Amino acid sequence: MMKRSEEITRQYFTFLDKHIQDVISGAVPEFMELNEIARELAVSHKHLSDTVKKETGQHPCSFYDEKIIDQIKQMLVRSDQSVAEIARIFTYDPSNFSKFFKKMTGFTPGNFRNSKKV
Repeated sequence: MMKRSEEITRQYFTFLDKHIQDVISGAVPEFMELNEIARELAVSHKHLSDTVKKETGQHPCSFYDEKIIDQIKQMLVRSDQSVAEIARIFTYDPSNFSKFFKKMTGFTPGNFRNSKKV
């Protein structure tokens, strides 16, 4: 039988994947804060953070950011949408979007896209 901490962690990852897709598709207007996600999973913010950190060794926000970045990378490579359009899909102001992307990857969105195009 799965431990409760494993179950909470699995539910968190499942929720994140669906939530990020909902934001990309426009079904949800913006990304939820971690405390809102915890509420959706019927646990406290602290319990969610402590549990995910105990199970994975990382804070839940790092997975959230990584999953968002992975989706952005795919969109940069696979679509012809402008960086500004992609920023809007991910509910970012374009200048903040570029800073976030560069902080997470070491590349600007444009440089990343150009490095992946053959």
